[in-house]
Amino acid sequence: MTRNKDATPGYRMTRESEIFRDPPGSGNYSSSIGAAQGIELFSGSGRVRRARPTKTVFEPARQIPVFAETDVLVVGGGPAGTAAAIAAARLGADVSLVERYNHLGGLSTGGLVIWIDRMTDWSGRHIIRGLADELMERLPKDAIQGPPRAAWGNRDAATAAYWAQRTAAYHGIVTWSPTIDPEALKTLSMRMTDEAKVRLLLHAWCTAPIVENGVVQGAIFESKEGRHAVLAKIVVDTTGDADLIARAGAQCESDVDASDIHHCMNTVFLLGGVNMERWLAFRRDEPEAFTAFMALGRDRVKFFEKPFVSWRNDVALFLGPRLAGYSAVDVEDLTTVELRSRELAVGHLEIYRSAAPGFTDAFLMLGAPQIGVRHSRRLAGVRKVTRQQWDTGHVWDDEIGVSTSLAPKFPNISVPYGALLPERLDNILGAGRHVACDASSHTFLREIPQCWLTGQAAGVAAAVAAATGKRPRDLLASTIQRELLRQGVYLSPEIEATLQPASAAE
Repeated sequence: MTRNKDATPGYRMTRESEIFRDPPGSGNYSSSIGAAQGIELFSGSGRVRRARPTKTVFEPARQIPVFAETDVLVVGGGPAGTAAAIAAARLGADVSLVERYNHLGGLSTGGLVIWIDRMTDWSGRHIIRGLADELMERLPKDAIQGPPRAAWGNRDAATAAYWAQRTAAYHGIVTWSPTIDPEALKTLSMRMTDEAKVRLLLHAWCTAPIVENGVVQGAIFESKEGRHAVLAKIVVDTTGDADLIARAGAQCESDVDASDIHHCMNTVFLLGGVNMERWLAFRRDEPEAFTAFMALGRDRVKFFEKPFVSWRNDVALFLGPRLAGYSAVDVEDLTTVELRSRELAVGHLEIYRSAAPGFTDAFLMLGAPQIGVRHSRRLAGVRKVTRQQWDTGHVWDDEIGVSTSLAPKFPNISVPYGALLPERLDNILGAGRHVACDASSHTFLREIPQCWLTGQAAGVAAAVAAATGKRPRDLLASTIQRELLRQGVYLSPEIEATLQPASAAE
């Protein structure tokens, strides 16, 4: 949150967004889309808000009924939480997954982040696999759009140009970066948790961890039934904001790269009734008219975005405009971002319908039910991914997955198990966008595939810890790695080569 020491006493200052261009080749590798098409980042003008009262009220102590006891409690049903719950349950653990919304998938479904960033590396090798691959494979064929497997890694200029317009080629290389039907992914996520016999609880909001002597023993939830507790041997925090870890008093980091989009927020929206092929042809074949149209949009609404393809030709995806200077853990800021995003969505609709080829019959199909948060907190872990690792290609001995890098000049990124472990808090793991990393590495570790990757690893570790009675930090990395390989996860060849058959001690 940006604070202004010159603001009126008793008030606080926030920033609204201003657009500036970050063209290809500028050196900012914040996302695949940004690298290929330019991104919009923000800084800027301040506005004043009323201060909150300093009064407090007394809440008397009360006994909280226990709703359930379980081996593994997963809090948050986004990509990481869904993967964690399925992975743990497939190992035989009794798993409870608690989610505040009416769906699973988090930002990949309710947040309409339906462009799934690269799961192949720059050679075309499929490296984010496991549950991520299973989800993509099991989606109905009409619910996913992306390049065929034979094209992954293709550097042919014409082929790459075609897929670049469809969010699946960057730096002249075709990648596995599909767009998907969010409703189909919701359905599939629920089916897979049901198949794994996960106990699913929707419409319940986690309010506090249950902690005794530095050991997490469950969590308190609020729902229509009131306040209740779920006790667990192991807890997995997949809230996206490290809510349980932070509220348990563990250290978190919140620094950001001000020149990057990883800290921006907005509500994504879909326009229906469009002809995206007509729009793509216009953008490709009429550059001067396209430039004039974008200038018109910026003149009308100031913050103006280009649409992205979706899983079908008659639906356009708008991933912005992105708003900076707001906190994802401040309820007033979240409200402001929702209101501002709605006005921007309506403004985009009016301009596109009146002046954009392919959008004459467009209508606002859906504003995301879930706000698009990219960053709030990251746990301070036993280990962390850092910018220095990008250059060296360092492979951690406790690797639990491999992420794609942000540009061909960088090798693949090894993700350590220690990045899921808080430094001092026990019997809890963190997975998803709040894993331990620096601000630069967060630009890709927050993406949907990486959340599946870390979530699956956290689920495996949680199940093993619950079954053996060990703390997650005391598990042998090799035990987790063997099970991840069995579940189809890709690990670096150096790691796979070191793994021997499991011993009785493990």
